[in-house]
Order: sequence, then structure tokens, then C-alpha cells
Amino acid sequence: MLEDYEREKRKRTASMKSIMDYGMGFVILIIGLFFFLREYFGKISLNEKFPPDSIDKLFGGFCIIYGGWRIYRGFKKKYFK
Repeated sequence: MLEDYEREKRKRTASMKSIMDYGMGFVILIIGLFFFLREYFGKISLNEKFPPDSIDKLFGGFCIIYGGWRIYRGFKKKYFK
């Protein structure tokens, strides 16, 4: 009975962590796409104050990679080993 409770508790925890990984992964991925492609967005006030440069592309690339990894981790659900 105690083992069933622990198994269900781990399942619920893994499910909640997976949902959090999906959500955060998509948010970070969208931020990365914004920074990577922001020179193509036209006249927004951020581009006028701070023109896009190579640092934005580097940061956007890191965010895209990290966001993709978070989504992958949420898909695999290997939290307890």
C-alpha cells in the first residue's frame, strides 16, 4: 500500500514537472526566436534604442537550444533515476 502511494506520488510529481518543462521551454524558445530574428521585426521601439547586433543572435541561439532541451526533457520525463 505504501509502495502504491509512493508510485502515484512520483507519477504526479513527474507529470507536474513535465508540464512546467513544456511551459518554460516554449516561453524560452519564443524569447530566443525574438532575439534571434528581431532585426526583421521592423520599427519597434526596442530596435530604435538598441539596434540588433551579434550578441542578440548569440543569446537567441542559446535560448533556442535551452528551450528545445527543456521541451525534450518534459517529453522524456526521466526525473527519478
